[in-house]
Amino acid sequence: MLDIAEELHRWVEQGREFAVATVVAVGGSAPRQPGAALAVDSEGTAIGSVSGGCVEGAVYDLCRQALDDGQTVVERFGYSDEDAFAVGLTCGGIIDILVTPVRGGVFPAALAAAATGEAAALARIVDGPAELRGTALLVRPDGSYEGKLGGHPELDRTAAGEARAMLDAGRTGTVGIGEDGSRCGQPLTLLVESSVPAPRMIVFGAIDFAAALVRVGKFLGYHVTVCDARPVFATPARFPEADEIVVEWPHRYLESTEVDGRTVLCVLTHDAKFDVPLVKAALKLPVAYIGAMGSRRTHEDRNKRLREVGVTEIELARLRSPIGLDLGARTPEETALSIGAEIVANRRGGSGVSLTGAHTPIHHDGSHAPDGRIGSVA
Repeated sequence: MLDIAEELHRWVEQGREFAVATVVAVGGSAPRQPGAALAVDSEGTAIGSVSGGCVEGAVYDLCRQALDDGQTVVERFGYSDEDAFAVGLTCGGIIDILVTPVRGGVFPAALAAAATGEAAALARIVDGPAELRGTALLVRPDGSYEGKLGGHPELDRTAAGEARAMLDAGRTGTVGIGEDGSRCGQPLTLLVESSVPAPRMIVFGAIDFAAALVRVGKFLGYHVTVCDARPVFATPARFPEADEIVVEWPHRYLESTEVDGRTVLCVLTHDAKFDVPLVKAALKLPVAYIGAMGSRRTHEDRNKRLREVGVTEIELARLRSPIGLDLGARTPEETALSIGAEIVANRRGGSGVSLTGAHTPIHHDGSHAPDGRIGSVA
């Protein structure tokens, strides 16, 4: 539900009652991942989505029912070969959905945190005894937490620890714990939704291709910084959609700024005096993606120069160069699309090949337990 936190936070401030349906587990080719949510208020207004349209009508009705009876339920939806008109996922997948009325507790604080960009995790029991299902904790990055899951005294502490670990990694998914807070006893399934600041995309080189890449980066949900040593080019007028514009030598800025395991670095300068010190510094950082623009000749020359300054073959293997997937791109916009596609493929484990005629999975980051229990999702 934190994926629609801004709208729900406004509903809370307006005093509106609502129920939320949240995807808690998926199997097969499901269209939305755990954490995706649809909310319905007492007037019948709906926001969000849990399936891209396949089962929205039925989930809408479940939310209205939850508002009426105050009950929390978990419902499974899947494709039915026997009845093509039955409520289900025509893509062939399975989704489990938690439907709960939102009435106080830690939910307003969790929505406020997510809406304002504060790091926080919402942990809810989605599989276990009926009296525990839907209970929630709000967990902060320092490990402190609000709320109560009920049951054994150790349960809250164990759940908070699991949620903090997932928050540190910026992950949303499920984890199994015991009802007494250990790995023993009656099993519970905990859905942890992490709300973290947007990941960073740093674009080095204030060129026309960078302007197009800024737009793609914003579309993909990144906080985008443009960095160039030339003040005449690195201006807000040229990059109005960038979150931040920095006039500095690229390698100096990279050495002084904060990056993490979700950061992507796009080197578009294709000028050795910028590229070599910048890429050398970048390859030593634990970032998600490093790509560098240039022709095949530029790529070979850059690699030669990098080896000369001590970059190892193992480090060079991390560099995506020439940057982007082979889309036959010509324009800045097409090139930006190819770079964005490579970033997504790298993040999700995609192959980058056409899905037509291929036998690879469409979705790479979900799993479902074969015995019908809610499974863990990475």
